[in-house]
Amino acid sequence: MKKDRLFARKNGAALARALIYTSLCLYASAANLFAQEWRTVADGVEQAHVRRDFSGKTVDINLLRLDLKKVRLDVHHALDKAIGLETTSSIAKRKRAVAAVNGGFFRLDKSEFAGDAAGILQIDGEMISESANARTDCLICNDCAFGTLQNLAPNLRGKGKTGRTNYTETLFRHLRSSVFLTSRGERIPVSGMNRARKGDELVVYTPAFGPRTLTSTPGFEVVVKNKKIVEVRDAFSNSEIPSNGYVITATGPEAESLRDKISLRASIWFSSQLSYLTYSADRSMVGQQDIWSAEDITNGLPQLIKNGKIDITWEQEKASKSFVETRHPRTAVAKLKNGKFLMLTADGRSDASAGLDLYDLAKYMHELGAVDAMNLDGGGSTTMFLDGKVVNKPSDKVGERKIGDAIVVTLRKPKKRF
Repeated sequence: MKKDRLFARKNGAALARALIYTSLCLYASAANLFAQEWRTVADGVEQAHVRRDFSGKTVDINLLRLDLKKVRLDVHHALDKAIGLETTSSIAKRKRAVAAVNGGFFRLDKSEFAGDAAGILQIDGEMISESANARTDCLICNDCAFGTLQNLAPNLRGKGKTGRTNYTETLFRHLRSSVFLTSRGERIPVSGMNRARKGDELVVYTPAFGPRTLTSTPGFEVVVKNKKIVEVRDAFSNSEIPSNGYVITATGPEAESLRDKISLRASIWFSSQLSYLTYSADRSMVGQQDIWSAEDITNGLPQLIKNGKIDITWEQEKASKSFVETRHPRTAVAKLKNGKFLMLTADGRSDASAGLDLYDLAKYMHELGAVDAMNLDGGGSTTMFLDGKVVNKPSDKVGERKIGDAIVVTLRKPKKRF
C-alpha cells in the first residue's frame, strides 16, 4: 500500500512537472506569436515579418512600425493625376521613398477612367475625388499649423500653441464631402469630381484630371479660368481643361439648372467642405461636424478599431458580408499605443498564405497595440515596398498590380544646427 502511495506521489509529481513544462512551452509559443522580431531599416522605420496561424491556416504578414517624428507620410496618386494606374513600387521609387503600401480603393477596369478613387482622395490640400458612403478615411498632416486637426482630435499634442508641428499627424474618420459652386449668389451642388459623368449629374474636372474631360456624350460644358466663366458650350464633349481653372459639365435636369444659374463672364467660385460623422452604439448617425482640411486623405473600408476597442463598421459603410468574412490579402494601417504608426500587409490566395478575414485582422492589430485602425484596398492590390523592393508576395498571377494611389514613407531631413 505504501509503495502504491509512493508511486502515486512520484507519478503525480512527474505529471505536474510535465504539465508545467507543457504550459511553459505553450506560453512561450503564444508569446512568440505576438512578439515581433523588429529590425531597423532606417531611422524611424522598423520592419518585421511574421508567419503564424489564424483559425488553423498559415498567413504571411509584413509589418512596418514608423516614428512619425522621423518620417513623413504622403498620399500619391498613380502618374500624379486623378486617373491612371501605376504599381506601388513605381510610385515609391519616383518619390524616392524608403517604404510604401498601396492605398485606397479605386476603379479597376480597362476604361480611360481606370484608377479613379472609389471614395475621397485629397493630395496637398486639393480635393481630387469626393467621398462615398461616409466610409472610413485616413487623414494625414505633415508639419501642419498647430490646431489644423484639433476639431478631429481634441487631445492633439500642441493644443493651444501657435506655429507648426515637427511631426506627422494621422487620423481615421468617417468623412462626408460637400462640393459646390457659387455664382451670382446661387449655390450650385456638385455631384462628383474628376470621374466619369453619369446621366443627370454635374461633374467638375480640375487640372489634376488631365488635359481634357474625356466626356464621350454631349452635355452642357462650362470653362472657368481664374474664377471667371470664359466659355459656355451646349451639346459639347471632351473640353480642354485650363491649367488655371476647371471645366463644369452637366446633363439632363442638372444641365438645365446650371444653365439658369450661370452666365458668360460671370464670376464663379469652387468650394469643398469636409465633415466627420459620429454614430451611436446602434450605428445610427448622431452628429456631423465640419472640419479643417487635412493635407492628404485616402479612402478605406471599413474601420477596424476605434479608441482601443475592436469596432468593425462594415454594415454602416455598406460593405458586403462576404468581403468581411472571406480570407483575402489585406492592407491595413493603425495608430499604436506608443504613438507610432503601423502599416500591415497580409498575403493570401495561395497555398503558402491563406489571407485574413477582417475579424482576425482586427484582433491581430489589437494584439499589436493598435488604438485606431482601418482596412485599405486589398486582394491583388496588397503590396508593401521597403528599401528598394517589394517585400510581400502580391496575389495576382502577373505579379504586382497597378493601383490608384499609395501611402508613401520618406525620411525627414535632419534640421541644420548652427
